[in-house]
Amino acid sequence: MVGITLILVAIASVLVFFLSPVSGLIVYIAAFSWYPTYLTVPVGTIDFTVRRIVILVIFAKLFLQTDLPDRFKFIWLDKLIIIYFGAEILSGATTTQSLMAFLENRAGQAFDMVLPYFAVRMIIRNRQQYLTLLKAVLIIAAPLAIMGLYECLTGSNPVGFFGKYFAWGRAKSPIAPFRAGFHRAKVTFAHPIMYGLFFAMFGPVCAGLYRYVRKNKLVYAIGAGLMGVGVFSSVSAGPWLGALLSILFIALYFYRRYWRIAILLAMLMFGMVEIISSRHFYEEVDRFGLSKSTASYRVRLMEVALFEGGMSGHWLTGFGWAVEPGWMPKMYPGSSKGTDITNHYLWILSGYGLVALLPLLAVNIAAIKRLVDSYKISAYDSDKWLVWCLSAGLLGLMAALLSVSLVGPPTTIYYMMIGFAGVMPAIVARPNSLRG
Repeated sequence: MVGITLILVAIASVLVFFLSPVSGLIVYIAAFSWYPTYLTVPVGTIDFTVRRIVILVIFAKLFLQTDLPDRFKFIWLDKLIIIYFGAEILSGATTTQSLMAFLENRAGQAFDMVLPYFAVRMIIRNRQQYLTLLKAVLIIAAPLAIMGLYECLTGSNPVGFFGKYFAWGRAKSPIAPFRAGFHRAKVTFAHPIMYGLFFAMFGPVCAGLYRYVRKNKLVYAIGAGLMGVGVFSSVSAGPWLGALLSILFIALYFYRRYWRIAILLAMLMFGMVEIISSRHFYEEVDRFGLSKSTASYRVRLMEVALFEGGMSGHWLTGFGWAVEPGWMPKMYPGSSKGTDITNHYLWILSGYGLVALLPLLAVNIAAIKRLVDSYKISAYDSDKWLVWCLSAGLLGLMAALLSVSLVGPPTTIYYMMIGFAGVMPAIVARPNSLRG
């Protein structure tokens, strides 16, 4: 499959160089969405995915054919992204037993995290570019959702044959591929959770198009509906949780003047659960999960890691990159299994400690602040809606990360969304003929 991967890379690279920068960004998203990330081009000990090669081509185009890098101005969010990535390297270098392997891993993550973020920051400079990108994402997502629904109902993955060429050994799903009477779709992704997150992350963001659609509203409605189909077809609680919270937040747009009352009611509800129930409010999540056992596992994971000495002696720099923290025996006495850290924040804390987790939280806070500032300066209701929908996607994801860890394409999408937050003030502040 290396030959086919190289052909696809060549086609994508030519398109990137001959199209506009924003169109190149669309080609990039299509390439890593439609073609499995687990199919790579090995160069020495490093595996280059389509995603990693095409992002390099995008930057080559930016520096060789445009003046966008010269027009780029650093903001605090950019600096925090660099600080966070540097903090991971600093922390990991002090705990790893294989420095070269660790640095290779971090180099790969730079391609998947840092470069996509800065590509968005440099390329997206106005409202029309942003809307064009979102429309393209709807088109990219549609065939993935249709194939996912087919896989969900039949158990047959139309592109499942790619799995035997898995770059790191034959693909194995660590959880059951069948749940609640449905097969768990993954299509071109390595895992159903990652497949579902693709739609749970991009779906709310693309909902921002609603106030700008003048023609072909039925086509837009179908595209938005297919986003929901994709989330459903994953039959995974993490994507479902993220999508549900995003939808609820979008619904609050129409009642946003009552946000203080909503926060007060939520606090009262949690307080009542603490008083009335024999369990803490966060333990009640297992009543709403697709699997009560997996929901309880996630709650127990947080309790052991944060409150029962799981991080004792390792709070500052963590246990180290790819090091087993040994939490399973504490969670379930007598268990000999390794710990599946199904919580992105705990995954960062375990691997790199507070040295990295605090900068990551600072990145999230800075992104939210950019969105708050964008909302305040928006002159039109359509722009406020645009900001609100991006906020819904990010906040839904931030909550979902309490139950899943980011790997693969969703990692890249997350940093692109942070990039969207970074450029949003410029998007909504500029006059445009598309007014709501």
